[in-house]
Amino acid sequence: MEITYTLNEIDMVAKKLLENLESKVILFQAPMGAGKTTLIKSMCRQLGVEDYVNSPTFSLVNEYKGDSTDVIHFDLYRLETNDQLFDIGFDYYLEKDALCLIEWPELSISFLSDYQYIKIKILGSETRNLILEKLIE
Repeated sequence: MEITYTLNEIDMVAKKLLENLESKVILFQAPMGAGKTTLIKSMCRQLGVEDYVNSPTFSLVNEYKGDSTDVIHFDLYRLETNDQLFDIGFDYYLEKDALCLIEWPELSISFLSDYQYIKIKILGSETRNLILEKLIE
């Protein structure tokens, strides 16, 4: 699935993404400032999360309660080693029955078996191109 959108259309994009997910683990690949966290905030709203959703840049992981599913939001930007990944309980979180949204996922990929990629490209100050890649097994 591929979508070109403006930031005003983010809620529509989030809804469409959620309807097309085939995995509970979603990896976000995009440059800094592309809108990964903005998209995740919108996805959480669509899932009925009432808590304030923010980037877990320093906490590394945030958990949210949704209407029908919980959401675990990782930001792995500051991690450098596998030990650090497991120190935050990465394997424990993956075992939960929750949607796992992972920003800066490069370190985690070798520990995952089922996931999908969301790739976001910046086309302009308000315009993005998003590709949801099929399930990888």
